[in-house]
Amino acid sequence: MARSATTMRADILDSALRLFAAHGFRGTSLQDIATDAGCSKASLLYHFTNKDAILTELLAPVGPEFAELEGRLAGLDGEEAARAAVAGLVDLSLRFRLQVKILLQDVDALICRPELPDVDGITGRLTDALSGRSAAPQARVWAWMAMLGIILTSAGELALPEETLRAELTRGALRTLGLQTD
Repeated sequence: MARSATTMRADILDSALRLFAAHGFRGTSLQDIATDAGCSKASLLYHFTNKDAILTELLAPVGPEFAELEGRLAGLDGEEAARAAVAGLVDLSLRFRLQVKILLQDVDALICRPELPDVDGITGRLTDALSGRSAAPQARVWAWMAMLGIILTSAGELALPEETLRAELTRGALRTLGLQTD
């Protein structure tokens, strides 16, 4: 039985996400994606004009989600800002684990993509919230350590249940920031 266009498109995106995460954006061909999705390259190209179009669709949800997190953090200060930033960053990093892995593998080629939020801006605002809005050098360094620890760990191949990983990422980031954990 033939797949609907919607199902085919979803299968292509699922295959691309897995393959980009496993082999990198540059290390995955359109033929690799088509084969994995069980369609011809011509069928894939009917749905997506090129590999960049696939990646754009895979990364598109990230920007609005970061904007929403920034909105939640905007009015917060001190420990409240730091805790909310940890919770939000852990949530986004786990929800978009494969996208994070794709970006880390080909960071030099992908970091300036227009569908991503302004990376310098978002990292600056996140570290500001993670530091509790403190300008102290120690707080800023710890904020960078917590942010990168969450991002790098979430993209790793840890064979842990998600709830365990979420709890330990949160606990580790809070400790890194010098905050009490439950």
